[in-house]
Parts: sequence; structure tokens; C-alpha cells
Amino acid sequence: MDLRIDQPLWLLLLVPIIIYFYWTWRKDKKGFKKEHKVVFYMRLVAIFCLLLGLTNPYILLPIKDEQVLFLVDRSASVQGTDRQVTEWIEKSLTERKDSHLVGIYTFAEDFQSEVALTSGEVKLPVFTPMKASGNTDIARALQLATGIVESNKATRIVLFTDALETTGSVADELVKIAGGNVTIDVVQLDRIASEDVAITSFETPAIAFEGEQQQLNVKLEATANTNGELLLYQNDQLISREAIALEQGTNSFTFRNSSVGEGLLKYEVQVVVAGDGLIENNKLTSVTTVESSPKLLVVTFDGRQSNIPTVIDQAVIATDVIDATALPFDLSNYLEYDAIIFDNVPGHAVGEQKMTVIEQAVKNFGVGFMMVGGNNSYGLGGYFKTPIEKLLPVEMDIKGKHQIPSLGLMIVMDRSGSMSGSKLEYAKEAAARSVEMLRDDDTLGFIAFDDRPWEIIETAQLSDKHEAVDTILSVGAGGGTEIYASLALAYERLSPLKLQRKHIILLTDGQSYTANDYQTLIEDGAEDLITISTVAVGQDADRNLLESLAEMGGGNFYDVMDESTVPAIMARETAMISRTYIEDNPFYPKIYGDQAWTSLFADGVPQMNAYIATTAKQTASVIAESEKEDPVLVEWMYGLGRTIAFTSDSTGEWSGDFARWNNWGDFWNTAVSRLLPAYSEVPFTIQKASDGSYTVTDPSGQSSFIEVAAVNEKGEELSVTSEPLAPGKSRVSVDSEPGLVFFRVSNEQNAVYQAGISIPYSEEYKVQKANTTVLEMIASRAEGKVLTDPLEAFRDMNKKSLEKQSIQQFLVLAAIVLFFLDITIRRFGATQILLLFRRNGKKTDEVVVSNGASNMEKLIKGKKRR
Repeated sequence: MDLRIDQPLWLLLLVPIIIYFYWTWRKDKKGFKKEHKVVFYMRLVAIFCLLLGLTNPYILLPIKDEQVLFLVDRSASVQGTDRQVTEWIEKSLTERKDSHLVGIYTFAEDFQSEVALTSGEVKLPVFTPMKASGNTDIARALQLATGIVESNKATRIVLFTDALETTGSVADELVKIAGGNVTIDVVQLDRIASEDVAITSFETPAIAFEGEQQQLNVKLEATANTNGELLLYQNDQLISREAIALEQGTNSFTFRNSSVGEGLLKYEVQVVVAGDGLIENNKLTSVTTVESSPKLLVVTFDGRQSNIPTVIDQAVIATDVIDATALPFDLSNYLEYDAIIFDNVPGHAVGEQKMTVIEQAVKNFGVGFMMVGGNNSYGLGGYFKTPIEKLLPVEMDIKGKHQIPSLGLMIVMDRSGSMSGSKLEYAKEAAARSVEMLRDDDTLGFIAFDDRPWEIIETAQLSDKHEAVDTILSVGAGGGTEIYASLALAYERLSPLKLQRKHIILLTDGQSYTANDYQTLIEDGAEDLITISTVAVGQDADRNLLESLAEMGGGNFYDVMDESTVPAIMARETAMISRTYIEDNPFYPKIYGDQAWTSLFADGVPQMNAYIATTAKQTASVIAESEKEDPVLVEWMYGLGRTIAFTSDSTGEWSGDFARWNNWGDFWNTAVSRLLPAYSEVPFTIQKASDGSYTVTDPSGQSSFIEVAAVNEKGEELSVTSEPLAPGKSRVSVDSEPGLVFFRVSNEQNAVYQAGISIPYSEEYKVQKANTTVLEMIASRAEGKVLTDPLEAFRDMNKKSLEKQSIQQFLVLAAIVLFFLDITIRRFGATQILLLFRRNGKKTDEVVVSNGASNMEKLIKGKKRR
């Protein structure tokens, strides 16, 4: 039995209490009789009981229950060992006693429960898949495991691992565990033997010049002699394929390549071996900065030729022309260029994902961007609320002007089971954007259909946009596909309305269960001025039907393979029916702004035929505007990049006399020069540390503070943790998956440097054996052992299970009894209490008289003193 207290600070009250009782004893001890001493000691004991009760005392009583937790490492470095672990645990359970509580938990980077701690029967499950197996965090697993168990019970954790931790520190966690009621046994795990080839190193020059022969060095590690192929990519284009023979151990290879690119050049090396154990360690990336002349990317659409490359100075500016549908998805491909121009390109040909990447290239890496007008651009191109609208100096919506008197829009959207996932999410986002483009007095209806129509928003004037948007976004997926009934309901709702424009947008990814007379339905609707556009999403959509519906209904048909383009399509459709965007009355623009622009018009301003109406953003700089005060040429800075909006076209059809103007070429050369990055570069150095972090330094000593932003290949901004080490020096950690990450480094003087950093695959995927040193350290410091025999898992524990038993109430009760006795003795005297136990009545009476006389004498003496 072990006595313990929870709140020992209460014991400090003993000091004044002892002093008080000592003073009382010294003062009155000569006058103390025997019964006075009894009362004194009883009070002392009673107060001590109360004081001890305040400390929340308890005693620890031994119990039989013990806890055994099996903690299994299921990271990539031990893949294929699940069956081995299961058999080991099953065998160990044969030695389990009734007093044992057992739980099974697994971990890699995360921690998950397989069998919760239980005293009942344990049935070994098929382990659930680990969501993140690319790292091993033993420390976190032990922290969570020790938090699960009851601390008063003896606990043994049986840890299955290869001890190749890639994050966290198990040594630090063991310090916290030491001295508790937990011991840790370890069982060594080794990856199931298989042949594996890993690329361990890929080095390219940090900086090279255009045309310079670059040396690219590759190192591979092989577990056995084998043959394979080594592939080299430059900006995702295969430039070399070489058959290689690998020997067990380290193998080195060298490529030589002369680059004709510029900017950040991405290299990727990949090894292909039949029957390879792990594919995650088969490729690495690296980046080389190639210095060269400025490079421009002009984007067109549908095979149309752009006039821009023919009028700019190509001797100074290298120009590539690409169709919008061929735009790349990776950020590195855009960082080849100093500027990008969209020449009359619709948003649905680009898609949200590519727009997001372009936005990051402009914002964080200073790539310039320009949009040129036409009937597929700006609002008519479906750029409302897209990343491109975000970076441009104009808004696609137009405020108060150019609007038609009345509009009715009916959205008919497929919500069948095949639409579940990203297709439905993009479709709902598209419908929400369409609603946001409507005026408050426009008429809206929204039908979602599966095997029957569901009228989600009844056809009526739009009174609350936010409520309508929330309602649309709440639609779920399920059911089959029946188009006709939903379309018929849409026509039925729009037909009686007295509106100038009535339009239906039908979106589906499937085929209708039934065949019906669509022609009659649409012809009848046409008599009521109803038009229809259709969107076919994916391979399974009935393209023939949808295309014929759009043709008969006087609308547009969109064939969509990339569902991320659906919002742009819906925005385009809504823009076309809700507003008059194209202003086609010839006019002479008014010129403002920077000398670089105004000097072009020293001899006068040519006439312009048409433009697309937009609204200039508040902080944008308007260079040219129409007589209606609509912006024609606008620029601003978006992050590090400059963007320009030119709302007329490049062909001459809209730009009119501008295309025949002597300064037409200079106009475009000025635009491109304005787009080129203008920031000053400082050669910051970036070095990788052993812990995976990066040290960023300004060797010039000009920087006091350093700011780092990081973006991955998909254009996603990454979480960056920066720790200043000294002026102009910081330690940076980036949370990123393996692959290429682009750093933008800047200082307080607006000096900027950009660099590509290759984040290698996790240490989990390297060819390496279990760390027996760490295994032995865990067992030694946690008072366990390295197990080889499963039957030892349930051997006797050297820790004891104890249960708390509070004695606070007992102490309080004892104090109450003692105080009661104290009062009784002082009131009646100790002798009176003793008389209660005498059986002889006569003697009792005598004692009472004697005691009464004694008490009377005391009263008389007291009176005489007064």
C-alpha cells in the first residue's frame, strides 16, 4: 500500500498551525490537567486530518489488469510485411491471460486504430490502407499510443518497425515516457526481399547559357545485377532513351545536353526496370537556369493565326505560338517564358487548372500576361470569376451599362450517379457563377434531374442571389438519366413569361433512358422566343442528341472532355444572353498614362471600330478608353508580374485604323516590353540541410530580411516555415510532395530571385536495412527488449498495476469525530464520559456529585477572580 497526495501545497499550512499550537502549549502547559492535554492532542490530530484531506490523499492498491499494445509500422520501407506481423501477433496471443487488455494500432506518418484496447476476444483484421505511407513518425505514434492507455496500469508496447524514422525524434519522445508505467519491446521488421533500383542522385548545372553543353550526372543504387532503360526529359519532352546494364551497388551515368531554352529549365531522369520493387524511387528532377533573350508565348484558338508575331521585333523577342488546347499543365513550362499573350482565346479552351498555374506564374514569378479582345475573349470568353480575371486589371462584369431589359435563364443540370465527384462539383460551381452574373430582377429557374426532374429553384425573379447559390451548391448526386421530362418542364416554365430573352442551358454526361419528340418541343419553344445551348461532359454523353438540340434551339453546343472548363462555358453562355458586350460603333480612344504609351500617339490617335466592354479595377492604370468611358487599354501589377488588358482585337476587324497605323508594330513591342519582368535579381544562395530544410542566404549582404514563397508544379502555393538565422539568412522548411518546387526569394529592397528546387522522394523509398542501433536504443531506454519469440510479448511485467483509493472522506470523518469528542470532553469533562461505561449506579451517582462539586468549585473560583 502506497500513500500519495495530489495537492501538496496545502501542507504549507502546517507551518503556522504548528507555530500556533507550540505557542499555546508553552503558554498554558503549567495549567494543563490530564483532560486538557487529551483535548489538546485531539485538536491537533483533528486539524492534521482536515489539512491532509485538503491535499486530496489516496492510497494505491494493487490490481491484476495489464495492458499490451501492438504498434505496427506500415510505412513504405516495410511494405509487404502485414502478413508476417499478423502471424506474429496471432502466435503471441496464445499466451494472453484474462487480466490482459490488448489493442492493435498501426502508423506511418499518421496513426490509426485497428483493434481498440479491449479485454475481450481479439480478432485480427485485414489492416486498413495507410493514407500517408511516405514517412515514418515513430515518436508521434508512441505519443498517441501512450495517450490511449490508462496510466495507472502496467503497460507494454510491442513496437514492430525497421526504425528508419524520417520525421520526428523517437529519442526525444522516450525522455517523456521514461519513469512512467510503460515499457517498450521492439520487433525488427525488414522489407520483403525484392529487386529494386533507385535513383539516389541527379545533378545539373545551377546556371547555364543558351547553347552551352550541360553535364547531367545520375547515380543509381541497385540491389542486384539487372538491365533497364534510363530516360531523360527536358520540360516534359523526352530527349534521351538509353539502355543500361546495372550492377549491384552504386552505378553512375552522365548525359550531355545543349539547351536552346531559357529561364528555368526542368530536367527529369527516370529509370525503367522490369519487376522493380518500388516505383516511387525511380525518378528525380532538377532545374537549370538558362540565360537567354526574352521569350514570348502567344496563345491562339481553333487554328486561327495571330498577327502579333508578325508585327513585333522577332530579332529581339523569340516568339512561340501555341493553340489554347495544347497549353501545358505544369508551372515549369510557363516559366520558360517572360510573357504570355492570349489572343482572342475562350476560357473553356484553357480550363481552371491551367488558369491557376498561369496566375501563379504571374503573381509569384513575374511572368507578364496580356489578354487581347475578340468575340471569344473577356466576358464572352467565359472568364467571369476565373483566375485569369483575378490577375487582369479589368473585371468581366459591366456595371449598370449595356444591359438588356429582361432575361429568363433556366439551368437544367444532370445530377445522376455518373456525375458524382469533380464533374458535379464543377457543374454546381458553373451554375453558381451564372447566377452571380444575373441582375436582381432577372428570372431564374434551376432543375436538377436524374431519372426524373427536381425543380430545385422555382422559376421566378431572382430576389436573393446568395440563397440561390447556396441552394445550387447543396445538390447531391444519385439516380439514372432522363433528359426529356426535365427539358419539357423547363420549356413549360419559360413559355408563358413575357421576357425579351429566354434561354435554357442543358448540361449532362449521359444518355436519356427514353426516346421522345425533341424537335416538336424545341420548335414550340422557339415560337415563344426560347433558345437552348447544350454541354456534353465526358465520353458517355449523347453528343448527337445534344448537338442537334443546340442546333434546332438556336444555341451553342459544347463538347467537354476536361470538366474544369465547364464554369467558363456556363459563364460565357450567361454573358452572351444577359448583356450586350460588343461595342461596335467606331470611335477615337482617349489616351492617358505612362510616357511609354503616350509617345506612340504624338501624331494622333487612329480610329477604332469595336471592343468588348469591361470595367477597370480600382487600382488599375487606364491607358486608353472609349467615348463611353469603357477601358480599351489597361495595365497594373499583379504580384510580381505586370498584366495588360487590350479589349479590341489584333486582326484589324475591330482595331480598325490601328492595324494600318505606322506605329502598330511599336504598339505591340511596347506592350511586350511592359510585360517583361522588371525586378532586379539578387543571386541568393539556396542550400539543402541534412534535416530536409533549406538555408537561404544573400551573399551580397544587402538584405536584412528575406521572404520566401513556394509554389509546386500544379500552381499551388505551399506552406512555408521561415526561421531567421541572421540578417540576410533564413532557414526555410517547405511542406511538399516529391517533385519540383519553385522558390521566390525577395528582400525589403524588392530584389527578387527565383529558383527551382527538386524535392526528392522520401527516405522511405531508399534501399536500406533496418536501423538496429535505434531498435536497441528504444528497448534499452524504455526498459524493454528486442523480441524474437512471439510468446515473450505476454511475459510477466516489471511494472505494477495500481488503483487509486481516495481516503479524503475517511480523514474528514475522523476529524469530525475528534471535534465531537473535543466538545463533549470540554462540556462534561472526561470523567463524565467514563461514567457512561460504569455499571454500578451508586458509584456513578457519587462520581456525578463529586464531579458536579468539582465543576461548582471552578465556577466559584472564577467568580472570585472577577
